[in-house]
Amino acid sequence: MLRKTFTAPAKINLCLHVLGRRENGYHELAMAMQRVDLYDDIQIELGGEPGIRVVCPGLDLADGEENIVSQAARILLAEAQVETGVHIEIKKRIPIAAGLGGGSSDAATVLLGLTELLKINITNDRLRVLGGQLGADVPFFIFKQPAWATGIGTDLVALPSLPEVAYLLINPRIAVSTSGVYQSLQLTKGGELASLPRFSVVTRDDLCAALHNDLESVTLQRFPLIAEIKQLLLNQGALGSLMSGSGATVFGVFTDFAAAQRAADQLSGKKDWLIAPVRPV
Repeated sequence: MLRKTFTAPAKINLCLHVLGRRENGYHELAMAMQRVDLYDDIQIELGGEPGIRVVCPGLDLADGEENIVSQAARILLAEAQVETGVHIEIKKRIPIAAGLGGGSSDAATVLLGLTELLKINITNDRLRVLGGQLGADVPFFIFKQPAWATGIGTDLVALPSLPEVAYLLINPRIAVSTSGVYQSLQLTKGGELASLPRFSVVTRDDLCAALHNDLESVTLQRFPLIAEIKQLLLNQGALGSLMSGSGATVFGVFTDFAAAQRAADQLSGKKDWLIAPVRPV
């Protein structure tokens, strides 16, 4: 048996613009995305009878085609024309339906992990194409660097160096349906990528000025607690705060990890919330 554990990072959206809706139902987006060091652990074991099994202690996963991690393993084995048993165990730390891309990151990590374990000769570009079949965020996690994402989120360009900051993530254990948020978004008219202000960030002040999320107009209306958390972070010294993705996770921008940790300590009485100081990766 061949076995190895890989880490799957969360992501935050530093900005998220929804430019319009395509005929196929997908939305035209422009986003700045950053991975952070809140990780799921993905243990992959190869060997035995062909077949894919995914377990996640404490979480009921959908079977078969509905399970994005199973789909990732199936797509990679088909691409490599390999038959082997694959057993995947996920230790979740990233909340589900939280705007942090946990499922997409897990799927990307399975694609990368199986490529390594099976010693498959495949380009990163091809892996991103395969990842795009699973979900719009999956290619970003294969890209492995801060990115400006356009199209449905799969067209990626590396961002220049971002200022040194730390973030404090807060998730109040509210699960938010991404599809539900997009369906409720009122688009006044189709926007154009060329009309957007360029995501040009040099200083921490630049970063905070660029924070923007069109989806807040829907999620904050449904869950006013999210707006309260944004203000709570500012009250604790955050330079700026924003909801990530479709929510419900909110992050605050801090000068360094120690400042983020101090704010986390002040908020530690919220026992049922995820409160996690993190660094960019």
